[in-house]
Amino acid sequence: MLMEQIRTDLNAATKARDSIRQRTLRSIIAAVQEAQVSGDTAKELDDDGVTAVLKAQVKRRIDAAEAFDAGNADDRAAAERAEQAIIEAYLPAAMADDELESIVAEVMTSNGFAEKADMGKAMKAANAAVAGRADGRRVAELVKSHLA
Repeated sequence: MLMEQIRTDLNAATKARDSIRQRTLRSIIAAVQEAQVSGDTAKELDDDGVTAVLKAQVKRRIDAAEAFDAGNADDRAAAERAEQAIIEAYLPAAMADDELESIVAEVMTSNGFAEKADMGKAMKAANAAVAGRADGRRVAELVKSHLA
């Protein structure tokens, strides 16, 4: 159903001659199609699979924007951020900072994670508790802040 919405929005963007939105939605559809045929057998992605592809596309746009910023290509970085915003509109709303902080704090105290050596275990537990509702970088920063 998410792919149906993306295709409908692509048609609307084409009619409106919104080139950035059109290009971004086409790249999303291509990425989903690539994910469907990757592996040993072709498979149809459900909404969760499409959401995972969208999250990967957002991460790709963030990384590209940072690289363009480092190379003083501000116009290209802005284009990547515009595409990122379009893709994020199809993702569930991100978890609020205070809610994320309370979940990570609860995971840290309930499992007794306190040392830097616990980072891997803490990240695994925190990511399981967050269940994809927050960016991994945000989770990692909070986990690091709780470790000695």
